[in-house]
Amino acid sequence: MNAENESRPDRPFYEVLYGRRSVRRYGERPIPPEVLTRLLDAACQAPSAHNSQPWRFVVVARGALRDALAERMGARFREDLLRDGMSEAEAEAQVERSRQRLRHASALIVACLTMEDMARYPDAGRQALEERMGVQSVAAAVQNLLLAAHAEGLAACWMCAPLFCPEVVREVLALPPRWQPQAFVTLGYAAEPPKEKALAPLVSRILYRG
Repeated sequence: MNAENESRPDRPFYEVLYGRRSVRRYGERPIPPEVLTRLLDAACQAPSAHNSQPWRFVVVARGALRDALAERMGARFREDLLRDGMSEAEAEAQVERSRQRLRHASALIVACLTMEDMARYPDAGRQALEERMGVQSVAAAVQNLLLAAHAEGLAACWMCAPLFCPEVVREVLALPPRWQPQAFVTLGYAAEPPKEKALAPLVSRILYRG
């Protein structure tokens, strides 16, 4: 434990904040529906640009639909890896790890962005910044979800894979036209203890001015 951690207040929020880890392997125990509802409600308490609340969530159950999603995304992932020069064997091993993460999570949540209630600008520059604010808002909601999951005793992992093949995610899940897939959150009860994460010293990440 570093000096910054040792000096933090000994309060439940900080225990959740500092205890959260990304976990990729889960047991078979299902997540009660009421717990999923609490996680999604916690996600929606996040701040957002103009209070637009541009996040939308899709909960994908285990089964044929999730298997199809894993297969279609895996095929695209394999193409990218081979194009990068990876060998067939290495690419297939990496793709299979990704497929298993999607298939075996107790719950899969897809975080999406919609610009429906965001501001509209006549110039491309400001409109691009407005979309960036929407992305930041969705990211804040995902962080809330991750912290709530840890508080509930669940393990979770944030995956950005939908950004690399949004059209595949849209098609397989039949998303509404204005929903832009941004991230997956896999959830479950951890099958193994999470690994400790290495963090850079706080002083190396901050500048003070004035």
